[in-house]
Amino acid sequence: MKIDLKGKRAMVCGSTAGIGKAVALQMAEAGATVTLVARNEEKLKGVLAELENGEGQKHSFLVADFSKPEALKIVVENHMATAKPYHILLNNTGGPPAGKAVEAELDDFERAFRSHLMCNHVMAQALVEGMKAEKYGRIINVISTSVKIPLNGLGVSNTIRGAVANWSKTLSNELGEFGITVNNVLPGATETERLTSIISNKASKTGKSEEEVANSMRAQVPAGRFAQPWEVAAAATFLASPLASYINGINVPVDGGRTGSL
Repeated sequence: MKIDLKGKRAMVCGSTAGIGKAVALQMAEAGATVTLVARNEEKLKGVLAELENGEGQKHSFLVADFSKPEALKIVVENHMATAKPYHILLNNTGGPPAGKAVEAELDDFERAFRSHLMCNHVMAQALVEGMKAEKYGRIINVISTSVKIPLNGLGVSNTIRGAVANWSKTLSNELGEFGITVNNVLPGATETERLTSIISNKASKTGKSEEEVANSMRAQVPAGRFAQPWEVAAAATFLASPLASYINGINVPVDGGRTGSL
């Protein structure tokens, strides 16, 4: 099997680092024309320069802040007023700060809800009519294994990720008849800035060294290591392809076997 995205247009959110960047690179390598979306223009330009264009793709980017869904809506709708339809949407936003749910403020939940569920919804609404017209759509949401088993110390994230997962399943039921699939990729511990932040936070709260915390986390993974961003991106790129046409409404953990349930 070969993943072939030639002729497909993909919008990849949170694409200046980590998993989002890895997805953008892999989809471009597979032949897709990619539009990057993130808030830092200089970093966007840097990633844009790295994208493969061997199929004649003309990649682009949008500057948008996922803490402001109303502003994001304006940016994306203005873009779609003149853009060709997109076939692929990867929703991907950095996770909320670590901490216990019982200690979270109401604003913590509201901010996370806006930047994750509301922004995902803005993106899906902006692109779905074009997907219907093309009779091909892939909406892929990067969430977390916490939708299966909540992770200790990530109270706000556990809560909001669960909401996004159920939103995704609902969309999959509503859009399946149009040739549009909606699936979730659930990364485990992946070597990104997010993981570095989580390790640092645990170390400061427990008095352990960051190396001790990292080793303890690796010990929970049957694979015995953290994931690389490209490994998570590979699952997303497959789900974006024609090969995954009959896979709809599911969660795909990419966690080295860490999650203690099927």
